[in-house]
Amino acid sequence: MKHFTTVKDIGDIQQAVHQALAVKRDRFAYSDKGRNKTLLMVFFNSSLRTRLSTQKAALNLGMNVIVLDVNQGAWKLETERGIVMDGDKPEHILEAIPVMASYCDIIGIRSFARFESKADDYSERTLNQFIQLSGRPVFSMEAATRHPLQSFADLITIEEYKKTVRPKVVLTWAPHPNALPQAVPNSFAEWMNAAGYELVITHPEGYELDPAFVGSATVEYDQRKAFDGADFVYAKNWSAYADPNYGKVISKDRSWTVDTAKMALTNNAFFMHCLPVRRNMIVTDDVIESPQSIVIPEAANREISAQVVLMRLLDELSPNSPANR
Repeated sequence: MKHFTTVKDIGDIQQAVHQALAVKRDRFAYSDKGRNKTLLMVFFNSSLRTRLSTQKAALNLGMNVIVLDVNQGAWKLETERGIVMDGDKPEHILEAIPVMASYCDIIGIRSFARFESKADDYSERTLNQFIQLSGRPVFSMEAATRHPLQSFADLITIEEYKKTVRPKVVLTWAPHPNALPQAVPNSFAEWMNAAGYELVITHPEGYELDPAFVGSATVEYDQRKAFDGADFVYAKNWSAYADPNYGKVISKDRSWTVDTAKMALTNNAFFMHCLPVRRNMIVTDDVIESPQSIVIPEAANREISAQVVLMRLLDELSPNSPANR
């Protein structure tokens, strides 16, 4: 695996899950795999789970880890070519990326949508600049349109907890005070479709996701109807995708908050969320604290998904890799 940005990069999804479960049984069995290799984690946005879980996964593999918070620990970066740099950005990304690459073997990037231009966001400009200019394996620690490490962890979690071969999984929009990217719901839909689950996406009108990510999922505007018979409920807010409201909050309808009454409509469903979660907006206290809430095991699996990805990227660097023979 040369890079990891989408579900397509992981290859056979069931093989990836089997590998993840094997890693989880003994995550230190591969402690020499990353010896004398360095991971650089570059954060353009804040993080808790991604930062801790990915660093822990790298340490499990014996890697050295460098963490760079671009907004607090580096010069402001100019990204536009041809611009006269007479403002507050003293360094250009065209030099910064090759310099970063010279200090590491693998690079992880976290860069959210800016909501200034849908075209720029959905072209994954920042992520692709690192892929094009670094000469290193690059993986997404959440980008403008996808969060594949989270979605891989979500898949591992569902595989661990599912009671039927093909569970009904509901992705539900829920209210939030701020405009959030579509990255998590986009990616979740992409991975659930790839896994072959019965996927239902429910949201108010105006919050339709990019059809390329919705894929074969059923879209249901009646949240209660969507919850009927669900095995897993994944709550997440996202801002509007369609123009002219791209990146905007067009509703804070609290009737979409996931509560006990709605969960009672399900097949005793497990509740999931990527965290951090706005309690009593996204989900009520009683639901997230219930025995059916698996948000903590879900978060713990972030270490496992990151470790599998790093192992596969390290394989690409190995002299014995087919690509290096």
